[in-house]
Amino acid sequence: MFFVQRAPMLLLLLLLLLLPLSASAKDFGELSANPCQQNSTANPLGVRSPFAPDAINNPYSPYGSPLTNQSATNPFATDAPRLYDQQGNYRGKLSAHHYDLDSTSNPYGQYGSPYSPDSINNLYGTASPYSSDSPTDPYGRSLRIEGQ
Repeated sequence: MFFVQRAPMLLLLLLLLLLPLSASAKDFGELSANPCQQNSTANPLGVRSPFAPDAINNPYSPYGSPLTNQSATNPFATDAPRLYDQQGNYRGKLSAHHYDLDSTSNPYGQYGSPYSPDSINNLYGTASPYSSDSPTDPYGRSLRIEGQ
């Protein structure tokens, strides 16, 4: 009798626990120098153009505004979009935050240093213009941008 009375409450608790697991990351396109690719941030007329309401290039969008916590341009954002290569490896946060350890703008961090092999600022590593995963390769696919 005890479990029959508590069943709706237990079911609600189980649903609340599983809800965050079903949430998926938001796709912001690809950080790429390829202006012909439809999903590239360099394509001025593509899906991720500066005119898209959720683009990181749009200063009026929550993800491109210098005032929101999810923005790539806010120097104090803590929930900036994240970068992943084509194999799914994490490549840091696309952020203007100079002190965040995962930020691509931190010159001393793993993902922002010009000397780190994981950094998009290393021209002899991940940012090589000859690598298909590089954001500087004008013909490559580059890095996937995801956010909350």
